[in-house]
Amino acid sequence: MIKNYIALFIIYIFNLLPIKKNKIFFFSYYGSQYGCSPKYISEYILKNYPKDKFDVVWAFNDLNGKEHLSDFRKVKIMTFRYFYELCTSKIVITNFRTTDLYVKRKNQYYIQTWHSFLRLKQIEKDAEESLPSNYINMAKKDSRKCDLLLSGCDYSSDIFKRAFWYEGDIFEHGTPRNDLLFKDNSFFRNKILKELDVQDNQKIILYAPTFRKDNNLEVYNIQYSNIMERLKNKFGGEWVFLVKLHPHLMSQSSQLTFYNNVIDVTSYDDIQELLSIADVLITDYSSLMFDFAITQRPCFLFVPDLVEYIKKDRNLYFDIKELPFISAENTQELLDKIESFDNTMYSQRLSYFLKRVGSFESGKANEHLLKHIEEVCFNDDRRKGYEKEAV
Repeated sequence: MIKNYIALFIIYIFNLLPIKKNKIFFFSYYGSQYGCSPKYISEYILKNYPKDKFDVVWAFNDLNGKEHLSDFRKVKIMTFRYFYELCTSKIVITNFRTTDLYVKRKNQYYIQTWHSFLRLKQIEKDAEESLPSNYINMAKKDSRKCDLLLSGCDYSSDIFKRAFWYEGDIFEHGTPRNDLLFKDNSFFRNKILKELDVQDNQKIILYAPTFRKDNNLEVYNIQYSNIMERLKNKFGGEWVFLVKLHPHLMSQSSQLTFYNNVIDVTSYDDIQELLSIADVLITDYSSLMFDFAITQRPCFLFVPDLVEYIKKDRNLYFDIKELPFISAENTQELLDKIESFDNTMYSQRLSYFLKRVGSFESGKANEHLLKHIEEVCFNDDRRKGYEKEAV
């Protein structure tokens, strides 16, 4: 509590300093990683603008291991430098809720990217009964600070309007992190396979399930060898399993039992890079399924605890059976459905679903967003229209 009072005093002082109109402040997943849409917005800036056009600053909980991120300035969260950079930035971009220690200034512009272009699990007000009251209060305050919320499809925009406690502008041009999935993945494939000591000719199956409230790991022990053998029979080639558990389970992934050609990649920062190189995805209730749909590659949902999950964890926006992805509630069913997979029918179902939800994804989300950011930063007439008092 005392630390918060000290931090608020520091913020008050720094909020008296001038805002630097070209400074953009980023953080992702509470400062835990360099990833998600903030990463791809940042990298688009670095690749497409002169170095002096924007002043890019990233905040992390730990600066160790970030030495390779040398193209922008980095600050450690909750330090003097962190508060100075945050308070004097024109644009603030994140993919999670901010706390009371972000006291938004008049003339600052806060962009909320959220985590995906569509989701299966209900969020925010739609899931209010399952969320802690302190989170709900934080979320409501955060939404009042927000100037722009990014949306990947009509369906998500409707959710945001109804359930995000938000009445501001929704930017309907796609999800910045998904631009990668429209590009040639050969560079990332070669880089990742070399890093993981996997042969170039091997095919990749990515298993990326979400977490459970009880942190139960038993549900993740699927029959890796049998699945790889069935994939080999169906699609040919030699297969490698990459297993990426949810970040909440980072410290527990080592407790799972892995076998030959099964690699734990839970600590790998960027799930989009893994999605871009995967030939097949297996997940459960994770929104990654919708991102992966962009690739048109096979996605299977392994949901052995479907009834229990809905009862104990979170209600869903879609009936699993109505999704275009192939679902199975036990391992034998999963093996059988791999064997009977029909790519033509699957592609048709994907296309219909993406039209049904009104996808905005085109591979140009970053381009559209940066044009908007330029106007906010450098066009005085338009900028006046965005000014509003801090919450």
